[in-house]
Amino acid sequence: MAEAGSVYVDVAGESKSEHVTGKWFSVPELRLRDHRFIVPLDYSKSSPKITVFAREIVAVGKEEQAMPYLLYLQGGPGFEGPRPSEASGWIQRACEEFRVVLLDQRGTGLSTPLTCSSMLQFKSAKELADYLVHFRADNIVKDAEFIRVRLVPKADPWTILGQSFGGFCALTYLSFAPEGLKQVLITGGIPPIGKACTADDVYEAGFEQVARQNEKYYKRFPQDIEIVRELVNYLAESEGGGVPLPSGGILTPKGLQTLGLSGLGSSTGFERLHYMLERVWDPILVTGAPKCISQFFLNAFESWHSFDTNPLYALLHEAIYCEGASSGWSAHRLRDKYEYKFDAMKAVKESQPVLFTGEMIFPWMFDEIHALKPFKAAADLLAKKEDWPPLYDVPRLQNNKVPVAAAVYYEDMYVNFKLVTETASHISGIRLWVTNEFMHSGLRDAGRQIIDHLLGMINGKKPLF
Repeated sequence: MAEAGSVYVDVAGESKSEHVTGKWFSVPELRLRDHRFIVPLDYSKSSPKITVFAREIVAVGKEEQAMPYLLYLQGGPGFEGPRPSEASGWIQRACEEFRVVLLDQRGTGLSTPLTCSSMLQFKSAKELADYLVHFRADNIVKDAEFIRVRLVPKADPWTILGQSFGGFCALTYLSFAPEGLKQVLITGGIPPIGKACTADDVYEAGFEQVARQNEKYYKRFPQDIEIVRELVNYLAESEGGGVPLPSGGILTPKGLQTLGLSGLGSSTGFERLHYMLERVWDPILVTGAPKCISQFFLNAFESWHSFDTNPLYALLHEAIYCEGASSGWSAHRLRDKYEYKFDAMKAVKESQPVLFTGEMIFPWMFDEIHALKPFKAAADLLAKKEDWPPLYDVPRLQNNKVPVAAAVYYEDMYVNFKLVTETASHISGIRLWVTNEFMHSGLRDAGRQIIDHLLGMINGKKPLF
């Protein structure tokens, strides 16, 4: 490993470089190398250090070629950057003209990961919650700037691409460090701004949107209406109001409804959900044997979510909307308003379709999902926290000088179209590409097409109308 930059002395008295660069390695048609940076946990004061990992990617043969840099900001919160196994999709297109940097945002992947096991090192819920407050977009942007000035020649500004929550980070970047940006590309990720906490606005719109997605789903697969009703009734009548999950958690009717989080918002989600539900029951092989949910279904349910591998998603999900106010378990509170639509048992009794919920984290999930149980008290502290620092600077966005192009998916279940357009009206110079051709997973599904379109908008190949 090659070392670069200044050094610091760790708590053991050892000198360490704050930037270590690995050797080039290959996957088909790409060359990659790893970078590890030692950054402060808290940039505002002397604090412990953490590692932030980034992977640089170029097309084969371009290792020494001078090219502009593009930083990719992953969706989430709490998910690591992609691990490419070949040149394809948006990465292949971006590598035609950029050095691509895939960032593992702090707390994910190889960036001092906060996992279900590593977080058990904290001795109290308060100690963990106090640590987690440093893992939002504000510090992700500070990490990005730390990396840029050490990685990019002459510390030149770079292009950033933000997908979903990565787009939220992009607006934070525009708010507090626009001098580091040459241009900004956003896909399915423009957050609501302008309030101390916008979570209620998000879920108010979210429950309406997910109800529409349920309607579309059951229109596609009407046979699943009865399957889901029968399953809800079975779970409700089981001992303890649910059935044990392989990991040690419990599957209840409310838990079942969370399948909508992934199933209703991505391009192949409807199909994957349907194929999962068609195998919900074990066959009756012996006369008189009781009806039983299949092990296939229970395993599929647990693998459907990523709480065991990416717990930050649940812990920080509502905190990403907070600036000076608490979320107060916003989705849980707002659900009461829409319970007439989302009450599973009411739907069963009235022979109505049981509606799945969307991108929402509820407090009871920290009781029912085994991986999240140890962090229930910390999650509650975060939900009640009021003194969150700012994430956006609206006046600065209104005077933005950095070119911005954004793909906006008209029927996006995760990022509401109306809220997106309200925010966009406060960002000077932004260009929106509004389409219903893709869902929230557009960058994954048609990455080359989407990146090509956004770069065309930025670079003048797509004229203003």
